[in-house]
Amino acid sequence: MIEGHCLCGAVRVRIGDHDPRLGACHCRMCQRWSGGLFLCFSAKAGGLTVEGPVVRHQSSPFAERAFCGTCGSHLWMRDTKTADADYDLMPGLFDEARAWPLRSEIYTDRALASLRLEGDHRRATRAEWEARNDHLEGDME
Repeated sequence: MIEGHCLCGAVRVRIGDHDPRLGACHCRMCQRWSGGLFLCFSAKAGGLTVEGPVVRHQSSPFAERAFCGTCGSHLWMRDTKTADADYDLMPGLFDEARAWPLRSEIYTDRALASLRLEGDHRRATRAEWEARNDHLEGDME
């Protein structure tokens, strides 16, 4: 079990089962939300506990994004069509995440020029990712 918190400490997140590898997304929606690059890691819904003033925003027909209602720190993105969907949590909430490697990167052809990620990880362009995920077509700009 690891614990993380938002910038002000009002929201605390505890997780058990999780994948300690990061995913990166460069789609326009994630760029607008994060200011440039969305990084996340997956945690099982059943092993997650959240306390504090969480605000949820339905950002697309299939997903929500959550943030702290006090300081605005981003907390997660999550599929809303599946009740037990994993949480895609922001790694900056957890001190342990500083050492986790990059697992994958999507929408690589949409990346800001200043945010080209190096390393040996899976990559997919917008066309490649949306071809494997029919529910995304047109939603991610």
